[in-house]
Amino acid sequence: MPERPTDDFDLLVHHQDGDAALARLKRAGYKVAPEKTRLGHLLDAPDGTRIDLLLKPFPWTGETLPLSRSDPDGYPVLALPYLVLMKMETSRVQDIADLVGMLGRAGSETLEQVREVVDRYMPETSEDLQHLIDLGGLEMSSS
Repeated sequence: MPERPTDDFDLLVHHQDGDAALARLKRAGYKVAPEKTRLGHLLDAPDGTRIDLLLKPFPWTGETLPLSRSDPDGYPVLALPYLVLMKMETSRVQDIADLVGMLGRAGSETLEQVREVVDRYMPETSEDLQHLIDLGGLEMSSS
């Protein structure tokens, strides 16, 4: 998916390591932001960088952490099936738009992996996933 500017940097941590991660970030000068998040804590770095520390106990976290994939800049990233799960869980408008774009660019093998993971962890959303895949395909064919 093409990069898009965001206000923060998401950092996914095993929920059992959340207190230690939060303490470590605070020792490094990060301040907990007053805004609330459903998935963890927002923190502001001394240089103004915002971190969204994701601590929700997703059932799949142990399966995907530590992360084995990297983006072009070398940062570790979630594999698409697990990113889809996370974005489907939050279901913000921007997350749905992201899903349409990501799924529209995914190949058939990757889409099959996404379906398998979603069927395992969120089977009640399988029909929604297919609609998002279809929308992504329509978006890509019209551009």
